[in-house]
Formats: sequence, structure tokens, C-alpha cells
Amino acid sequence: MSEHRIPLAGVIGSPIEHSKSPALHGHWLKRYGIKGHYIPMNIGHENLEEALRALPKMGFVGVNVTIPHKETVLSLADSVTDRAAIIGAANTLTFNEEGKIYADNTDGYGFIENLKQGVPDWDPKAGPAAVLGAGGASRAVIAALLDAGVERILLANRTKARSEALKAEFGARISVFDWVHANTMIAEAATVVNTTALGMEGSAPLNVSLEGLTAETVVTDIVYAPLETELLKTAREVGCRTVDGLGMLLFQAAPGFERWFGHRPEVDEDLRQAVLSA
Repeated sequence: MSEHRIPLAGVIGSPIEHSKSPALHGHWLKRYGIKGHYIPMNIGHENLEEALRALPKMGFVGVNVTIPHKETVLSLADSVTDRAAIIGAANTLTFNEEGKIYADNTDGYGFIENLKQGVPDWDPKAGPAAVLGAGGASRAVIAALLDAGVERILLANRTKARSEALKAEFGARISVFDWVHANTMIAEAATVVNTTALGMEGSAPLNVSLEGLTAETVVTDIVYAPLETELLKTAREVGCRTVDGLGMLLFQAAPGFERWFGHRPEVDEDLRQAVLSA
């Protein structure tokens, strides 16, 4: 990047108007006095490749990628990190001087960093992790939990075939449970994670019995609207330590920001408030 060019980054997806990323990166740019911009871009599937090739020529140093392009961009990238390949999706693209596209996935990193910030003494070896859901977010969470040292993942999804497919990929450390037996799975777990959209504003509730929770269980939800989901509320009432989903969004943004703008940003209460009020 030549010195006189102002670095540009942004987020591409369709729809894009609900994205919190511009508020998040905008807060950091302002806080650190960086001359740069972060722009939301509504780009449809039919224009995706053309847009990605054009962005570096316009001064873009990278972009975040959201629905529905997270899987497609892998095939358009010139190089892909191991973790993005394992997850089968990318959320962070970096462009080099020649316009080559480097694809990464920081969702799992964001998930683990959020968990550690919320529960500083969280121990991956304390026992199995129960994961609800087998979609794209689940893959990132499972990969990150295994990488962090969790020895066994208990997995339930409303469509069991999707859980079985993840077990086939990730191997013997995954045990699949029927959705109706999620309570049994939760009772065995030291950590419980909801990776579904159930419980989110505008979505169906998470219709899972939580009788298996004990005060020793750590419970986290990747949903952050509402900040305290019914799952987290119930867990808090049982005495569990709970971690809301907003921090995952904040932490997953940090590696991209550092690559694009050259400054390692902080995830703190000021940032949380800036993003919540956006």
C-alpha cells in the first residue's frame, strides 16, 4: 500500500444494512486516529467475483464477508488458511499489493476469545462441550473447541443428518445426540454452546430442556439480539457462568482490523456500547 493511499476496507453481503461491522470498525478507526474507511457493500452473487477483483484496484486492503458469500469466496481466493478450509467458509479477506486474495476464518478465534474474556478460568479439559446446531457457525465453534483442547464434543441438531455429516468430517471426538435427547447431552457437559439462530429476535425459541444444567456448567450463546437469550437467562438462574454472543462478533473482527490498518485493536466495554447503540 503506497503511503499516500488511504486504506479502505468493508463488509460484503446481501442484505447488508443490518451489519454491525461498520460501527465496530468505525469505532476503532476513530479511537486510534487512523485515516481509513470501512464501508458496507451490498453485492449479489452474480457480481461477487468481479467486485472482489476490482476492490484492490480501488484502494481496498481487505473485506469481511457475510451471508450468503462465506462459502463461495473460498473458491475465488488465491490462498486459504487451514482453519478456513476446515470450516469450509471465510469471513475475512485480505488483498495484497498485486490484488491476490487471502481468505481466513476468524469466527472460531472470536468464539474462544469471547469465552476466555467472559470466563477467564475456562478450562477446555474440564469435560465435554455440548454444541447445539450443525450449521456454518457450528463448524467454526467445533473446530475452535477441538483446537483449544476440548476432548469430546456432544452434538445435537434438529436435522440429525447434519450432525452425522460433521461427525464424519471431524471424527471420533464428536458424539451425536438426537435433538429430543439434548437434555442428556447438556447434563454431561462442562460447557454448553448454542450455535443456532433459535432464541434470536424474530426466530423460534430454543425448545430444548435445560434440566441438565448445573451451577458448574459454562453456558454461551452466539446469538446477541437479545443480549440475554432465554438460554442464558435460565443458565444464570441456575448459577451457571454465562457468556453472551456479542463478544464473538467483536473479537472475530480484530485480526482483520490489525491486518488491514496495522493496529491491534482492543475489545472492551467502550466498544460493546458503541456497537450496541449502532
